[in-house]
Order: sequence, then structure tokens, then C-alpha cells
Amino acid sequence: MFKFAHISDIHLGPLPKLTLRELFSKRITGFVNWHRNRRKHLFVNTLDLLLSDLKTREPDHLVVTGDLVNLATGIEIRLAAEWLQTIGDPLETTVVPGNHDAYVPGAHDKSVAAWYPFIASDDDPEIWPEHDHIFPTYRRRGPIAVIGCSTSNATPPFSASGYYSPRQARETVNLLKKAGEEGLFRIVLIHHPPIHGAASSHKRMIGIRRFAAAISTGGAELVLHGHTHLNTLYWLRSHHGQVPVLGIASASQGPGGHKPRAAYNLFTLSGEPGAWNLLCERYSLTENGDGVGLDNSRLLYGEMPPTISIPEAARML
Repeated sequence: MFKFAHISDIHLGPLPKLTLRELFSKRITGFVNWHRNRRKHLFVNTLDLLLSDLKTREPDHLVVTGDLVNLATGIEIRLAAEWLQTIGDPLETTVVPGNHDAYVPGAHDKSVAAWYPFIASDDDPEIWPEHDHIFPTYRRRGPIAVIGCSTSNATPPFSASGYYSPRQARETVNLLKKAGEEGLFRIVLIHHPPIHGAASSHKRMIGIRRFAAAISTGGAELVLHGHTHLNTLYWLRSHHGQVPVLGIASASQGPGGHKPRAAYNLFTLSGEPGAWNLLCERYSLTENGDGVGLDNSRLLYGEMPPTISIPEAARML
């Protein structure tokens, strides 16, 4: 068996002190939003509780689907790099960036450079090569192939959309086919949900049809995303059957907010190519916020495509 876990939307806080130059940009809107809304419900101690519980499950690998920071200031990006070092070895943790990690022009490259050991493909150089073609990334771990995509880009104020490019789509197909030929369980990571209607128009992913075509052509077993701060399950079709697409609540969401409390998904993979079995268990912050427990959302996929029906899965989540 191989176990892997998924967390997302860390939003490490609190916000550092910002200079007037830093605020003279889109960051002013995020600064106001943090103090009006996010700081009331996103807590570091919640994240600590979640990670402490996760470590007791001893996953073989951890994936993080973006939004490690809030406004992508230099100090936030550096502190996020230090935080990543505390949660696990780069070989055991895979990261893709989110829209908050590319909050203003230039931030995306700074985030990728700082977190590069947790992002880089297995065959990439050890030092960030400073070019725009880092993604998609490819990491093989045991029986799984982790393919990381980026929708992270700077957007105007009051927009949080993501972009999935034609080049990424072509290269994703090639990596999916490569992993399929090697008999690996293929997991695709992306920050924005690649589903029409899953996010509001100003937060949507541009290139959803392109991504769906890549999955359909290349084949995949699982897609994991963040961005919405919701526990969701969708499906994408491929030539090989339906592919589950799972989202997860923010890893820092405390109790009392309008979004679900912090959670992580733990996956247990067994079987072999053509006959995979995947158990998904969601562990969430308790209602009073002082612990983490297994909720009633166990999903079992036997011999992909999943044997569980869409309505039943939707009710469970």
C-alpha cells in the first residue's frame, strides 16, 4: 500500500508589515480583505493541529495545491519556504503554486524559486533554471506519478482567475502518457478547479476545456485542486473512464466561518495497473476547533474507473 495526503490554501499568517510601495498595487485590496475577513477565520494553530494529526497517519507523500501565502510579499515567500522545510523533506512533499502566490507581477517566479526543491521535476537541475517552462512537473514516487500544473498568474484587482496554457496542455498529455506506459497511478495537481461553475467567474480557471482535453487524451486516475476552500468531488471523462476531481478546505480555516473547517484528504492506494483500489478518508477540524477527527466521507474506488455512483459520492462529500 502507498499513502498520500492532500492539503491546500495554507494562507500563512499573520500578514507582515507592508511598506507603502508594497501597498501601492493590487495588494491593497488583499490587505483590506485580510483584515476584514480572512484573519478572523484563518489561524496558524488550526494549521498546526491539522499537520500534527496528519503526521500520525504517516503518509508516504504530501501534496500541496497552492496559496501558501496571502499577498506574495518577499517576507511571506521566504517564511513559506521555511515552513515547507518543517513539514517534510522535498522528496516527500510536492507543491504547485496558487493565485495568491502570484499576487502581483513577478511574484510567481519569486515563489517558484524559493520553493523550488518542493516543485522541481525529478530530472530538473537542482537550482531553479529561471525560465517560464517549469510546469508541468513530473515526480515518480513508488507506484504514483505526481504531475504538477500551474494556473498561477498575476491578475488585476478583484480578480483571482487562473490560466492553463496550450503549451502546458500538450506537455501534460505527454507526461500522462509516459506515466501510463510505466504503469503508474497518475495524480494531477492544479490550484484552480478545472470544472465549469466550480468557482465564480472572477475566480475561474481559463483553459478548462484545454485541461479536460489533456486528461481525456493522456489519461489520469485522480485530479486534486484547491482555491475554493471547499470539500468537493467532480468528475472528468477520459478515454479510459471517469476521473475523480477532488477539492479540499483551506488547511487554516478555523471554526465559525462560512467555509468548511480545515481538512486534509488521506488516500490509501493498493492494487496494480488496471486494477487500482483507492480509499479516500477526510480528516477535519472538530466543531469546537480543539482537535482533528475522521468525518463521514470515506470514498472507495475499486478498479478504476470508480464503482461508486456520482450522486452517492456527492452526498458523502
